[in-house]
Amino acid sequence: MRLPAVPSTLLIPLAARAHGGRCFPWLACGDAVAAGLLQRLGEDASAYLADLPTVLNVLWRTQLIKQAAQAFFAEHPAGQGANLGCGLSHYFQWFDTGANQWLDADLPEVVQLRGQLLACGPRMRCAEVDIAKPGWWRRLGLPQGADAPPVLVICEGVLMYLEPAQVRAVLAEFARCAPRGSRLLLDVLTSWAVGHADMHPSVGPTGAQFRWGVAQTQELADAHPRLRLLQAHSVSECYGWPGFALESLWCPWLGAPLYGMAMLGLQD
Repeated sequence: MRLPAVPSTLLIPLAARAHGGRCFPWLACGDAVAAGLLQRLGEDASAYLADLPTVLNVLWRTQLIKQAAQAFFAEHPAGQGANLGCGLSHYFQWFDTGANQWLDADLPEVVQLRGQLLACGPRMRCAEVDIAKPGWWRRLGLPQGADAPPVLVICEGVLMYLEPAQVRAVLAEFARCAPRGSRLLLDVLTSWAVGHADMHPSVGPTGAQFRWGVAQTQELADAHPRLRLLQAHSVSECYGWPGFALESLWCPWLGAPLYGMAMLGLQD
């Protein structure tokens, strides 16, 4: 199946998780299904693996997501997880507590492809959704209300392809609908990257475009009064002191990391 521009970017993290551990063994994520999916798709991963900075970025964010989600489900072993824009990722292989629920959601063409390649197991389901359209929380049937269990939402490699107003609407909908104790994990680009996806070695060839970024990471919480920024990480962390040194030079100009991860919570 030939995917449109933005959905086709799902091959980038799939290749990194399948084979990126060869390049960065200390960040190997131990994905048990990614390599098999690439093989079944008949995709040559060499072009993606040649883009070493992106492979590093994907493995770094995967490690952060795994750590945050495992901590969440240790606290809420019967909680709900949802991966918005899931692509062909299979996070539940790491997060299954034996009691929690998991939802993978994406655009119809991705869900169709996913259905051909990945079977849903117990306490897992897959659903079509376009989070650019308001009302996605209700359409997905995610828990709502003061007494509902908390929800962990992952949204990686997705929001930078939406318009700024759409991103604010997604963040605001999470804030309005998510039960107390819920968390949202997302990745962010600097606003300086907007309009320059053609310069990205892996994204450029897909034809997808970066449409949203942040000038300050704190502005994520400005989308709704209930939101608060709990954690913010810069990809410079995985480059050691040279990365921190370079970031100290460009941050006064960019105002935010070139690429980062954030965790949002709720003020209740």
